[in-house]
Amino acid sequence: MACFLGIDLGTSALKALIVDDREAVRAEAEEKLAAEHPAPLASEQDPASWWRAVEAALARLHAAAPAAMAEVAAIGLSGQMHATVLLDDHDRPVRPAMLWNDGRAHAEAEDLKRLGTDLAAELGVPALAGFTAPKLLWLAQHEPAALARARALLLPKDLIRLHLTGVRATDPSDAAGTWLLDEARRSWSARAVAAVGIDPAMLPPIVEGSAPAGTLRAEIARRFGLRAGIVVAAGGGDTMVGGVGIGAVEDGRAFVGLSTSAQLFVAADAHRPAPARLVHAFCHAVPGRWCQMAAMLNGAGVLAAVAHLLGDADIPTLLAEAEARFAGPGRLLVLPYLSGERTPHDDPYARGVVFGLTPDTSRAELVLAALEGVAFSFADARDALAVGGTRIASAGIVGGGARSAFWTRLIASVLGVPLRVYAGGARGPAFGAARLARLALGVDDPATVLVEPPVQRVIEPDAALADAYAPRIEAFRRLYAALRPEFAR
Repeated sequence: MACFLGIDLGTSALKALIVDDREAVRAEAEEKLAAEHPAPLASEQDPASWWRAVEAALARLHAAAPAAMAEVAAIGLSGQMHATVLLDDHDRPVRPAMLWNDGRAHAEAEDLKRLGTDLAAELGVPALAGFTAPKLLWLAQHEPAALARARALLLPKDLIRLHLTGVRATDPSDAAGTWLLDEARRSWSARAVAAVGIDPAMLPPIVEGSAPAGTLRAEIARRFGLRAGIVVAAGGGDTMVGGVGIGAVEDGRAFVGLSTSAQLFVAADAHRPAPARLVHAFCHAVPGRWCQMAAMLNGAGVLAAVAHLLGDADIPTLLAEAEARFAGPGRLLVLPYLSGERTPHDDPYARGVVFGLTPDTSRAELVLAALEGVAFSFADARDALAVGGTRIASAGIVGGGARSAFWTRLIASVLGVPLRVYAGGARGPAFGAARLARLALGVDDPATVLVEPPVQRVIEPDAALADAYAPRIEAFRRLYAALRPEFAR
């Protein structure tokens, strides 16, 4: 029996799992990761910590399931998007990676926007502070010595590939988030590269996500009980690979992503840019497919932050309390913008706000308001996609937040669409990466692999609850509009 290994490099954790050719999970492992915030708006990670996490996860898989590791026929990769990973001529990072939620390059993004809407449409969305290209301009201004030492630019998952195979490569879906890719042609954009002023030789070759992009080094295979020379697929950006994992690849297939950040994603059979509302029109992780996506910087991470503020309270307990006391929309409003916001605001300065506290406010009310705030941001995302002509009839839901049927019900009601919860849906992009690994062998028909997994339950929207929330959503929007100038100050 063949097995496939999927590795997903997230922001807060690295996840790895082994599935067999019936897509049963044989083993899985998770290693925590931490970001650093050395300056206002800054969010960074040490790239060396990523490889240490991979080593630890592979060691755990080998110890727990040596037979499955020996049967792995291919490896797939998924990773957080937009980070800036610069390597010197010895493939060593020249500085910590600037992550997707690093907002320091806001001014540089504004400069790139002035290049015009035609370029924004070619690259899928106007330049945003978290993207790679504006960060390169920021480094040129603030850390020119580090940029001068750089000889290669990679994305986070691609650094893992370099360790595994010795090959530098990326794929169209991850490259899409650099603001350097011609999305329709699925190749580097000469205009964007020239605008940023980097040497095109720094950019890796682009390989489709389901195609081979290197083979496993013998040394790594020996250490972890794998076969030397097995294929490593190109892989993709975590959101798109999450879509692969639930079969959201055909035109119109949609899902809600509720992990540390959040996404409202719709697959497409062509590049359909809609830059006016900051809809991200990017390449998908499989050939001949694209997507439209509203990308929000704050998802289930907001609930984790509230739990921390409440003394590192147990999240399932907090959710149970909020659900037990739920009697309709809460009295508080929470703006969930802990890390700024992308769609639809493009505001790296936005921050979290709790509005309406009284002496008798309970922690259950605070938790409910956080859940509602994230749900309201999905309403903004839905409307942004609708302006671009995309309407959603139903969607899957994936990510750690999907474990909460209560939160899912709030989101379904606010969006007005039924949400499908999948068996094992929390595995997310690591599962999709394993599917890409399987396809990289070139044996299976993608139509038989890229299918929707079993649906555990469907959460229907509550029309009465949607009506009750409508004025609260408008109040949420007014609160942000009133505070935006203060955030900027």
